[in-house]
Amino acid sequence: MNATPAQHPPTVVKLGGSCLADLDGGWWDDLAGHGQERPLVLVHGWSKPLKQLSPRYSEPSAVLRDRYGNQSRWTTPEVIEDIRTVSAELGREVLKRLEQRGITARRLLGSDGLVRAGAGERWWWKDKQLVELENLVGPITGVDPAPLTGLRPGDACLVTPLARNEAGQEVNTDADRAAAAIAGATGATDLILVTDVAHLLIDGEPVSEITAEAAAAFRDKGATGGMRKKLRAAGEALDRGVERVVIGSAPVTDLLAARTGTVITRT
Repeated sequence: MNATPAQHPPTVVKLGGSCLADLDGGWWDDLAGHGQERPLVLVHGWSKPLKQLSPRYSEPSAVLRDRYGNQSRWTTPEVIEDIRTVSAELGREVLKRLEQRGITARRLLGSDGLVRAGAGERWWWKDKQLVELENLVGPITGVDPAPLTGLRPGDACLVTPLARNEAGQEVNTDADRAAAAIAGATGATDLILVTDVAHLLIDGEPVSEITAEAAAAFRDKGATGGMRKKLRAAGEALDRGVERVVIGSAPVTDLLAARTGTVITRT
């Protein structure tokens, strides 16, 4: 997944599924302003819309834990279809907001030639037993940036982070890590992880800047839940050539200017 030289390297922004509905008009104005200077690749989550679609997605049984302790949404073909449903609606809203602000926008499924996935874990804890389950989730093994070539300032592409595995199945994959892989493959200098928290917190204190090494140490010893995945994604993006990763809840230009949020760099 080496970066491909690009005439107009994009800014890659991951939009957290838990906070998308809370981004106000000013936030979108700011994003569109930045998008007039740099092409945008937006990668979205779907956690909140999926839970709103059906109460079963909020039940503990909707999440599996593997033999190594990693959590994953239990993804069946029916869940893939529900992800497609909520993502299509979400995509229409995001594209409308961008187009109203002068950005030419389109949507792309990661499974349509963009993101490749490897074989997923087959052994999961269920009812206090380790059982073999087909869970349509797979780790990202590659990104083909070709579907994103030709993006120029004023253009945006919204990516739904599904992938295609070696068997040709459409699978679920982590949106933060998908954004990291896409950022590396497209030669992006910046990856922004927009979430519902303003900063990374360590010992209850906000962190404005941290190295990849220190972030990885905290990820393995102190981070929990969604932040742990974000820190893993940040490290993967930096390893793939991205210059910096910013985590926060503010407008994109404020995050890029380091006026708020947490900036993670290689050194």
